[in-house]
Amino acid sequence: MMKKAMMVKKGDEEVVEVWFDFNWDMLEIVKSIPGRRFVDDRVRGKHWTCPMTDESLGILQKAGFKLCGELLAFLKRGPITSDNVKELHVLGLKKKLFPFQRKGVAFIEAKKGRVLIGDEMGLGKTIQALAWLHLHPELRPAVILCPAHLKLNWNREIHETLPGEQNVQILFGTDHSVPLTGDIIIVNYDILPNKYKKYLDSAGRKRHKEIPNTGWIDFLIALKPRALIIDEAHYTKNTKAFRTKGTRKLARKIKHVIALTGTPIVNRPIEGFNIIQMIDKNVFPDFWNYVHRYCAARHNGFGWDYSGASNQEELHGKLKNTVMLRRKKSEVLSDLPDMLYSHVPMELGNESEYDDAEADFIRFIHKQKGEKAAEKAKKAEHLVKIEALKQLAVKGKMEQAIQWIHSFFENAEEDKKLVVFAVHKPVIAEVMKEFKEIAVKIDGSVSAVDRDKAVRAFQEDKTVRLFIGNIKAAGTGLTLTAATSVAFLELPWTPGELFQAASRCHRIGQKNSVNVYYLLAAGTIEERIACLLDEKGEVLNNILDGGIVKDIPLISELIKSYGR
Repeated sequence: MMKKAMMVKKGDEEVVEVWFDFNWDMLEIVKSIPGRRFVDDRVRGKHWTCPMTDESLGILQKAGFKLCGELLAFLKRGPITSDNVKELHVLGLKKKLFPFQRKGVAFIEAKKGRVLIGDEMGLGKTIQALAWLHLHPELRPAVILCPAHLKLNWNREIHETLPGEQNVQILFGTDHSVPLTGDIIIVNYDILPNKYKKYLDSAGRKRHKEIPNTGWIDFLIALKPRALIIDEAHYTKNTKAFRTKGTRKLARKIKHVIALTGTPIVNRPIEGFNIIQMIDKNVFPDFWNYVHRYCAARHNGFGWDYSGASNQEELHGKLKNTVMLRRKKSEVLSDLPDMLYSHVPMELGNESEYDDAEADFIRFIHKQKGEKAAEKAKKAEHLVKIEALKQLAVKGKMEQAIQWIHSFFENAEEDKKLVVFAVHKPVIAEVMKEFKEIAVKIDGSVSAVDRDKAVRAFQEDKTVRLFIGNIKAAGTGLTLTAATSVAFLELPWTPGELFQAASRCHRIGQKNSVNVYYLLAAGTIEERIACLLDEKGEVLNNILDGGIVKDIPLISELIKSYGR
């Protein structure tokens, strides 16, 4: 009985042709292969094809098929995983990669740019994707798809990671008269898909019809992009959502697709189906089989429920052997410093209001003459104007900052917690109001007894995932080691206060590296203060390390920076 399999090229894809004399038992075996297709070729004859994967070849080999030399070599090589790729050193980057990140880049390269990077939040998924993009300058234009509140962060990371002048274009709104000229184009989920109009089909069922050229997707497809990076890829978990439809439509037209998400798909399998389909549709070609095998699908009397999880170890193994790279912080701790700092730029929602106030402040400083104004920095008038600018910056970024916190929890495992520091009570109150179901707070109004209750709840109660603290009231003396991530919504005036607050999570009992995020309103006084704090932080470190340095008054330096 003829049973043979051979490798053939179909466009850019390598597939397996499966030939056998008809037999019902053999037919059932071939039909069990994920992604198999029947081909009725009048010239060459009827046969089947299937993807060239370890799973499909294993099924064929076990069934006694004779595999060609190329397929045997493919099987002998085994699956490409993070365990068997060697670190790839990427030359010319502005930032240095950690060893596990170099392995990540090697994994992307070995998988020809079609992967899911599922590293835990804070391990640098962004820099790994950018490093691979740097290896392939021919893959332009490239598109980066992300939530709106991360567009400026991607822009910052590109310019701080890739060498030379980068032609980056950020898309805002839907003014399609703007020409697409960027080598790297950043677009958010909300403005990618086309709009849809509702209608009833002939059977009276509700349907949606796409209205072309109402989003950016048709214009991006027309550019013929060579690579697509999908950040926070779990945003595509809902198959019916327009942003998911838009993302899948775009991904189908692009050869290299890198999806990034820290959400553990193994624990929430339904959220991963669309992501995996966009990377390699052959891994799980059938939705119905996927949800029954891995989502514990059940009928609840009204409809199907796919929110469960089943066969998780099998799912993890299959993902690891095909498209997914996932490392937890605890697994790469030896590569990491005690604390990792990141600036996350936030887009202002009150840009014109802030610009007017800043222009007025600059006129005031110039009128006073920069150096003279700096000398009188302790005067109330200067401080009032500085404080007004700071509060306008915070006001303008709050919507995006809250989105960032939501995104943190969406992108983290269910036991991960976050500490948020601010200065003003209204800011703390606004965050508390948004997250009251999962948060505790400490500011100057909280009694000693309630402070202790709040800390205990955060440290011991799994349902309390967010701690919101005033930098002065909660920045010293507390142990908050239940979290390994700290975000600053407002900055203090000294690097000592900043370090002390961040260190609430990095104390005795903390076994992980701590990620510190500065959520800064882009192009505002906050970024100036952050730069000065970094400079003074170096001063502080030199003092602690025994160096001889000259301290610099922060407010005076801030005023001088505006007076130049």
